[in-house]
Amino acid sequence: MISKNINDNKNRIRYLFGNSSDLVFHQFETLSETGAMVVYINGLVDKSALNDSIIRPLLEDLISPYDIKSTIYISEIKEAKTLKDAVDSIIDGHVLLFFENFDYAFIMNICRYEKRSIQESSSEQVIRGPKESFIEDLYVNRTLIRRKIRNQNLIFEDYIFGRQTNTKVSICYIKGIVNDEILAELKARLNTIDIDGVIDSHYIEEHIEDAPRSLVATIYDTEKPDVVVGKLLEGRIGIICDGSPVVLTLPRLFIEDLMTAEDYYLRPQFATYLRVMRVVAFFASMMLIGTYIAIATFHQEMIPTKLLLSIATQREGVPLPAFLEGVLMLIFFEFLKEAGLRLPKPINTTVALVGGLVIGQASVDAGLVSGFMIIVVAASGITEFVNLQLRELVVLYRFVFLFLGALFGLYGISSGSIILIFHLVSIKSFGVPFMYPLAPYDKEGMKDFMRRSPLKKYNYRPKYISSKDARKRSADNEE
Repeated sequence: MISKNINDNKNRIRYLFGNSSDLVFHQFETLSETGAMVVYINGLVDKSALNDSIIRPLLEDLISPYDIKSTIYISEIKEAKTLKDAVDSIIDGHVLLFFENFDYAFIMNICRYEKRSIQESSSEQVIRGPKESFIEDLYVNRTLIRRKIRNQNLIFEDYIFGRQTNTKVSICYIKGIVNDEILAELKARLNTIDIDGVIDSHYIEEHIEDAPRSLVATIYDTEKPDVVVGKLLEGRIGIICDGSPVVLTLPRLFIEDLMTAEDYYLRPQFATYLRVMRVVAFFASMMLIGTYIAIATFHQEMIPTKLLLSIATQREGVPLPAFLEGVLMLIFFEFLKEAGLRLPKPINTTVALVGGLVIGQASVDAGLVSGFMIIVVAASGITEFVNLQLRELVVLYRFVFLFLGALFGLYGISSGSIILIFHLVSIKSFGVPFMYPLAPYDKEGMKDFMRRSPLKKYNYRPKYISSKDARKRSADNEE
C-alpha cells in the first residue's frame, strides 16, 4: 500500500530501485500548502511538459489536492493504489505525483525520449511505393499501421514479456477478417512464454514458431508498414515488439518469400516476370554450384564439346578436385559477406572489392582455382541476394547440394530436391499449409502465386488464413 507520508514513499521507492542515480525525487509545497513530490526517471519524461504543465500549475493554481485533475494541463491522469502500480508506472516513463496525507498517487503520462526518426528501410528498398519503415518505438509503429487502416475493427492487444526487461508486445489484427482459430492458437502460444528478457521480436518468434529445428521460417518479418497492412487485410496477425523495428506476421506462406511490396505497385505483367526471376534465382543460388560439380565430375557427356574443352583447359594445373575447389570458394565468399556486413561502412566496400577482385584474380593466376568456378560461385552469390528472406535456407542448403552433387552426381541433386519439396509440403504455419495455394491446390489462390493477376481479379482472401467470410469484393463487382 501507498503510505500517507511522502518521505516513507520516497524511502521505499528508493530502496526498490537500489538508489539508482537516474531516479529523480522533487519535493515542494503547493499553493494549497500541501506537501507534494514528483518521481520520475531522468531521460524518459518531457521535462518541459513537467515544469509547465504539472509543477507550475501546482505551485501557482492548486487550491486543493482534490482539484488536481482540473488544475494541471495533462489529459491522461490515472491513480495508483499500490506501490507496485506506482513503481511500474515509473519504469514505463510516467511521472508519479504524491500528496501528503493521500494513500494513493497520480500517474501522469508525459513520456518522451530520444528515438530514431522514421526513415526508408535499408533492407526492403522499393522504387515505387511507400518508403517509410518501422522504428524501435512500439507506439510509433502502431501509429504507422493505424494511419493506413482507418477502421475501428483494427484491434491491438498488449502483452508484457521478460521477467527482467518487461518488454511490451502488441498483436494486431482486423476483427471480422482474422481467423479466430489462428488467433486463439497464437494467444495460447504467447501465454506459454516464460523468458528472462525480450530484446528483439525474434525472441518471440523462436518461442511460437511451428518448426524450430527447420531452416524454413514459418513466421514472416518485415520493416515496412505497407507490407504489414497488406497482410492484415488478408487475415493475418501482426506482432509488434517494443525496441525492435521488425514486425512479425503470421501465418506465413512460402510464396511470400518470393514477393515484394512493390509487386502490387507495378504492372501485373512485369510483377509476374519479376516473380519468375526470383524463383529462378532461388533455385540457382542453392543448386548451381552443386549441379556444376555433379556434371563436371560424373556427367561430362552432358556438356557441349567446346565448353567441356574450355573447362578442362582452365582446370589444367589446378591441384584441387572440383569439390574442394567449390567448398573453399564458398567459405571464402561467406567470409567476404560477413566482413562486409560487420565492418564500418566507409571501408566495407573497399574490403569487398579487394577481396572479390584482387584475391579472386590472384587465385586464378596462381592456379589454385579455375576461372569457371569463380564465375559459378559469383553467380550463386549474386542470386542469393535476390531473395533475402530465404538467405538462411539458401546458404546452408547450398552446401548440402554441393556435397550431394560431389558424392552422387545429378542423382544426389534430384534426391535432395525431392526431399526439400517433401519437407516444404509437410510444414504448416499455425495450421495453414506452408505451400498453399500450390499444395493444397486452390484456383483462387493461384491468382497471386507465380502470376500476379490484376487487383480487380482478387475476389477472395487467401483460404485457410482469413475468416469464413473471405470475400473481398461484393458479388456484383466480380469479374
